[in-house]
Amino acid sequence: MSEKKKISILIIDGDESSKNTFTNYFEQNSLTEIIGIYSDLMDGYNAVIEKKPAIVLIDISENSDLALELIHKISMQHRSCIIFVSSYESSSNTIIKAMRAGAREFIVKPIQVEDLNIALEKTKMLINIDQGDGQGCKVFTIFSNKGGIGKTSVATNLAMSLTELTGKKVALVDLNLQLGDVTTFLDITPAFDISYVVNNLNRIDESFLFSTLERYKNKNLYVLADPPYLEQAEEISADQINTVLNTLKSVFSYIIIDTGVNFDSKTIPALDIADNILLISMVNLPCIRNTQRCLDLFNRLGYESEKIKLIVNRYLPGDEIRVEDVEDVLGHSIYWKIPNNYLTMMSAINKGIPVSAVDASSPLNRNFVELAALLSNTILNKESKDMQSSQKTKNLFDFSKIKHFIQKLIQKN
Repeated sequence: MSEKKKISILIIDGDESSKNTFTNYFEQNSLTEIIGIYSDLMDGYNAVIEKKPAIVLIDISENSDLALELIHKISMQHRSCIIFVSSYESSSNTIIKAMRAGAREFIVKPIQVEDLNIALEKTKMLINIDQGDGQGCKVFTIFSNKGGIGKTSVATNLAMSLTELTGKKVALVDLNLQLGDVTTFLDITPAFDISYVVNNLNRIDESFLFSTLERYKNKNLYVLADPPYLEQAEEISADQINTVLNTLKSVFSYIIIDTGVNFDSKTIPALDIADNILLISMVNLPCIRNTQRCLDLFNRLGYESEKIKLIVNRYLPGDEIRVEDVEDVLGHSIYWKIPNNYLTMMSAINKGIPVSAVDASSPLNRNFVELAALLSNTILNKESKDMQSSQKTKNLFDFSKIKHFIQKLIQKN
């Protein structure tokens, strides 16, 4: 830990006893600096947004609904902030609500110094004091409400490209709880799966995660597999998924989530937590229809348009339907196009290896690397934008009639 800058702490607690305990503890710690102490929730929240502390401690014993709402707002507006929640109420329901709102640590009152030691020790590795970039973990959720268009292929190969390109730890989560294929695509047989993790939420921390997730061939890619039995999938709740994902955020630099094709209570946490939803589609009429339905639902869920990145898979220049027409019909720009390279992709799937292991120099693998670079800002943004722009191939024919035909068919649905 650098000595140049201390970890900034802001305390929001109306309980004088615990407030004094927090104050004494952090003032005596050479690594920390208290930048504010507030008794009122709203005053404390406004101070967090203004001062942007590294850690905020919030008591939820009183007025818990407002406290949880403010925790959620802080976690969304100040993503690098690590939230400690304290309360005299320590039921599993209370803990889950706090974690779901965005808390990283839950400290039971009356405050024990040993609990603070443990929480602070686990938090040190989350705070990059030297760089201070505040970016934290980035979450990319891969979604399509239509099967068979390469969603899992995109998830596994993007995760591998992010790992190899950035050198940082990447978690690949299979949330297709009933029909997941991530382990098949990577030819691994994990000892543990998500059902084991959710049944041990009281143990979940950094060391538990690294001992539970399956590391892929000594790379910084860690896989959280789907459960092996359907009945296990049914027992997993949305709250448990939310808790697991928030905990993964405290450990990994990037999280790639491969979802099922249904909008349900277990998919929503993965969509909510995502920095970007990579919506996978193809340039054909059924996919365009389904993509518009997805976009409509995302809009009703309150997601900003910028959060949704539309990815066209199996793209062929000169297709009968132009991507420009698709953009006009959907009212949403296409973020990236993945070329149709059937032989390379099928070779990777059949061998249970990433595309990079089949042919690292292939256009398909280079495309995944370029997408990973764009999403992670690893290479020059200008180069990434130029690559993205160059993918838009001009077509010499006028397809206005096809565009009109697509619009009419979609309007009927």
